Amino acid sequence: MQYKFTQKQDYSVYASGGVFYSLPGHPALPIRLASEIFQRCWAIRQAAGLTNPSVLYDPCCGGAYHLTVLAYLHWEKIERIIASDVDREILEVAKRNLNLLTLAGLDDRVAELSELIERYEKASHQLTLIHAQNLRNQLVKLVKSHPLPTRLFRANATDKRAITEHLKDERVDIVIADVPYGQQTAWEPSTSSQVVSESQIGQILEGLIPVLAEGAVVAIVADKKQGVGHDQYRRVERFQRGKRQIVLLQPRT
Repeated sequence: MQYKFTQKQDYSVYASGGVFYSLPGHPALPIRLASEIFQRCWAIRQAAGLTNPSVLYDPCCGGAYHLTVLAYLHWEKIERIIASDVDREILEVAKRNLNLLTLAGLDDRVAELSELIERYEKASHQLTLIHAQNLRNQLVKLVKSHPLPTRLFRANATDKRAITEHLKDERVDIVIADVPYGQQTAWEPSTSSQVVSESQIGQILEGLIPVLAEGAVVAIVADKKQGVGHDQYRRVERFQRGKRQIVLLQPRT
């Protein structure tokens, strides 16, 4: 694939496992790819005359690392962030990452890093602290433009009833769902299945229909060999990056 909107640059300040929290065994969506996906979704909405800040949702959010970074990169284009996942453990990581979008949360992280430096005197912690302080300077300016509220809840993305119940008062403009695939992710912690099936992707898409705003765009990131689609959606775009395929869909009107 060719990147349309993002340039190759140093994203080290946003690295997973640095200022932002991570959990072993839960790989994160690469920053540049996440930004490219968001901007392609935004461009589709913009072409339809929909230019207001978007409500961004991920029903398979994992540690919400990519959502948090997207907020820093595209704050002016995001009204609020909603995230959900079925895994209780990873939701704790998501909570900590989304909290980094508040000055209080980032101050807590700075305090954590300062304590690590005092205890271990590692150069890597020193660099991470510098990154955290730079992010704080950036966040001070961002929150002055508008607050960016977040919402986090536990739900199975294939459970239409659960999604609808949690989001009954919401309308979502952009969905980015990096569904489980490969050997380091699992659809549910209680199952042995390592890859979400095509039918489960269809269930996710069906469950989203009631909560999508007019002109909404849904981006599904999945294994490139899988079929991604639903008869209530039309495909707008599809591209590949390594073993991933990214399919952009919109509900049929």
